[in-house]
Amino acid sequence: MNTIVKRICTSPQTIINRSLSCTSTLYLKQWRIDRGLSANRTAEGILTDGPDYTFLDGRPTPLLQKQKKRIMKHQEYASKIVSLCSELDFAKQRQQNILKEKEDERKAIISNRLKPKGKALLKK
Repeated sequence: MNTIVKRICTSPQTIINRSLSCTSTLYLKQWRIDRGLSANRTAEGILTDGPDYTFLDGRPTPLLQKQKKRIMKHQEYASKIVSLCSELDFAKQRQQNILKEKEDERKAIISNRLKPKGKALLKK
């Protein structure tokens, strides 16, 4: 248990103690993670994801400003992930093409070497 003690001395006989313990707040985040919840309790849930009100006739409610911002942020993340994945696929394909070209060039050099003729060819 973490305890901070502050002593104030006004005279040799008078000592005032103040202690502050914050152990429950230290373990709150780990407690939520252990139970499969989000680390920040205000990051997601029915209060942040759901609408503030509903229409009685069943019309959809408009999105809130923070909901719009969160949706836009997630769309930006998704587009960035897609673009980076396509760049990664392009780099992998390019590397394979370079290796294949080197192998083809090596095979072409080997196939263009001088070949035995005459009696040496007949021996094989």
